[in-house]
Amino acid sequence: MANVTPTPIEDAAAFLSPSVLRMVTNPKIQSPRETFDATRLKTNLTSSPRPVPPPGSPELLSNKVCTDHMISIRWTSEQGWTDPELVPYGPLSLMPTASVIHYSTACFEGMKVYRGADGTLRLFRPGYNCGRMLASALRICLPGFDPRQLLALIKKLCAVDGPKWLPKDGVGQSLYLRPTFIGSDPCLGFQVPQEAMLFIIISYWPPPPSAKKGLELLCSVEDMVRAWPGSAGSAKISGNYGPSLLAHDEAKRNGFDQVLWLFGSEGYVTEAGSSNFFAIWRTEGGKLQLITAPLTEHTILAGVTRKSVLELTETRLDQAGASKVGIEPLEAVEANFTISELAKASEQGRLLGTFVVGTACFMQLVVRIQYKERVIEIPTDDIPHMAVLLRWMSDILLGNNKSEWIDVISEE
Repeated sequence: MANVTPTPIEDAAAFLSPSVLRMVTNPKIQSPRETFDATRLKTNLTSSPRPVPPPGSPELLSNKVCTDHMISIRWTSEQGWTDPELVPYGPLSLMPTASVIHYSTACFEGMKVYRGADGTLRLFRPGYNCGRMLASALRICLPGFDPRQLLALIKKLCAVDGPKWLPKDGVGQSLYLRPTFIGSDPCLGFQVPQEAMLFIIISYWPPPPSAKKGLELLCSVEDMVRAWPGSAGSAKISGNYGPSLLAHDEAKRNGFDQVLWLFGSEGYVTEAGSSNFFAIWRTEGGKLQLITAPLTEHTILAGVTRKSVLELTETRLDQAGASKVGIEPLEAVEANFTISELAKASEQGRLLGTFVVGTACFMQLVVRIQYKERVIEIPTDDIPHMAVLLRWMSDILLGNNKSEWIDVISEE
């Protein structure tokens, strides 16, 4: 049965630091004249639909396959937003002097559309993504928009391409959504973009290798930092990702899966690759905690899966909820902690599990962390809480449990 609960939309203020918010003019863009209008979508379906590659084929695993269509909208400072267009998937046209090429005025979102157990197409907390994208856009001086209009366009594209590329017999499968917003202004001067383009594409995202028991992480070194207090680490902007590739490549070349990003001489744990990092440990006082870095300093991304794991822990793994599933209560904590504290907990037998979460990786165990000359081996069978959280999240995504976090798409 379709979920009739209105999709909650996060406001940009939920993601932007107060200092940034003070510099943003009218951050709550809600006037129809200052946003694109999804009801004015113009549709131009492809005359050359492509075949869907077979499951598991090298083509699908390449991360280069997109569906037949995309949505594109343009904006100029003089005329505002154009009407959105649904067009065949294809190349973009940009001048060599475009702002995005030289000044990295680009932001994006990562979302998935799932085929539920009831045969419906489903989005997971899409309002959160749309609100976060507005915040990211404002952080790099791209124009504002109404996140609800963005969500309506995302649902429209899923409705058009979903039935073919994610058929009803593919229960549990998903496609990856990438709304992207770029400064297309051809002026080479260093200035706020006067032209911009927002587009939405749908791609395949290969599942993680099933043979691996868990991820192995290599800690970053002190002179290579992903984000710092007061930076744009909490915004999903392209400029955050390019500089992290060097450390990521080094980790891969040394046999690791991702980088565990540390900050400062203290070695505060922030993110793992482009995923949020969690640890389950027992405090020296004996309390069982789920701990992750806080959002207050804007050094990590406010992940949708991260938020969901915290909320499930707070509402279902308290004293009463944990007893229903026969496990020990777990306290959710958002606080700074260091790699040395993590290593000490491991040495004392108090580190019971670590994992990462994100749209692409969903939830994956971490089994080993390399920190300088120290190796932290993490048990995988000592605690059932991650398995319980994973089951709850999967049941919500597939529709086995009804949830206001799900937005069901009416297919074409």
